[in-house]
Amino acid sequence: MKQNHTDYMRLYDEMKNERATWLPVWKDLSAYLAPTRGFFDGQTPNHGRRVDHKTLLDSDPCLAVEVLCAGMMSGLTSPSRGWFDLSLSPEELMELPGAREWVFDVKKRLEDVFAKSNVYGVLHGFYQEIAVFGTAAFLLEEDREKGIRCRPFTIGEYCLGTDAAGCVNRFGREFFMTAEQLKETFGESVLPPAVRRACEAGQMGTWHKVFHLIMPNPAHDPAKRDNRHMPFTSVHFMEGGHILRQSGYREFPVIAARWEVKNASDSYGRGPGWKCLGDVKMLQKMQKTKLVALDKSTNPPMMVSSGVQGEVNLLPGGITRYNGTTDAAVKPAYLVQPDLNALDASIAQVRSTIRAQFFADVFLSLSGQNYANMTAAEVAERRQEKMLVLGPVLERLKNELLDPLIDRAFNLLARQGLLPTAPQSVQGLEMKVEYVSMIAQAQKAAGLSALTQGLAYAANMASARPEVLERVDYDCALEEGLKALGVAPALLKSAEETSEQEPV
Repeated sequence: MKQNHTDYMRLYDEMKNERATWLPVWKDLSAYLAPTRGFFDGQTPNHGRRVDHKTLLDSDPCLAVEVLCAGMMSGLTSPSRGWFDLSLSPEELMELPGAREWVFDVKKRLEDVFAKSNVYGVLHGFYQEIAVFGTAAFLLEEDREKGIRCRPFTIGEYCLGTDAAGCVNRFGREFFMTAEQLKETFGESVLPPAVRRACEAGQMGTWHKVFHLIMPNPAHDPAKRDNRHMPFTSVHFMEGGHILRQSGYREFPVIAARWEVKNASDSYGRGPGWKCLGDVKMLQKMQKTKLVALDKSTNPPMMVSSGVQGEVNLLPGGITRYNGTTDAAVKPAYLVQPDLNALDASIAQVRSTIRAQFFADVFLSLSGQNYANMTAAEVAERRQEKMLVLGPVLERLKNELLDPLIDRAFNLLARQGLLPTAPQSVQGLEMKVEYVSMIAQAQKAAGLSALTQGLAYAANMASARPEVLERVDYDCALEEGLKALGVAPALLKSAEETSEQEPV
């Protein structure tokens, strides 16, 4: 069924209406936890929104968000160390001729492209958005110079929709472009008359609202290769339904993730910011109460008798005149003696709660603890225990962020011919992604202690029955242990190489 411009506008309005109930909470979260994030109330680009410092008296919650962002960045997708490995599925296929070398080259090419593109810069903002608002998204597109390019979004400027399984498969947004940008991007011939007149009059800097809708294509036809019949359709249009461009994508190009969802029908998620918003508001009120108490104790309201002439001068060395025939007094109306220690203790407790909600205590404790009297194994175990707290979060981000990011980047580079040519032996085989980031390794390393204990148990039994050791596959134990530690499989020699080095 062919859709016209009114259908696209109606579909976008439906998504926007579903989003409306989330906006009040997002605005609150933006005001208290991420004052530089969010796009609300018809804002236009280059609009410097003012930060309300009368509300944000304590910046500790914002610092907790930044600590979580930095921890997620280094723990999940660190630019300075490998965070994913590629292999064939099943793993035995890696022994095929040329398979191991090709997989290694593909991984290095992906890492190089991620490093030189803006992926890591966008991911930092992505983690901030998902921590505060519970939902984050960016668009991953092809770039002729760097292979891929990310276009980040902030909460409030886009809408999401899900399929029956709860996976995000619809995206819509409204944004602004100048007349010059519209002409450069879409061409003058497709512009509406009002924009063309603005270009002809030299008004190239005027802003115009543009809508972008991405959704499953009802006209998808696998037998046709043109962009009108791809699995996902992409439409740019303006107010009034004037279509600027209609194209398509071979896979859903938007990387959208939720921290957690209440049920599969929810298009948007809830994150740590939702849980501690009340604590953040209470912290700001407590700081305001403390400042008022300090102000009243150092500059209290005064009570002046009728014998005082003129105004009371409260400055150091100031002179206040009074009628000497009467009793005159200038004294505090009431004494304020705040218990600052109790206030500070209450504030510290609320701060601690907020930091715990954002896992800031987990990441900061890794660097703040004294490990001087611990062995290396004890230090590693402590770090693993702390990282395991983020296990459930990692699983959702794996499905909604990491897997789609690598799949989309791989497909874009493959279509541009930027990946090494696959050997004949592996063409058509399925590739598997394994994550070796700090947090992922902490989860895997939890099983390493069981492996170590099992080998120690076998060694103890061997003191009484030496034949027990013959039943232990130490080669397999070595491979499993190295995997848990995140050591590259290329470190191990093959069975053929080992047999060739055995003495005859």
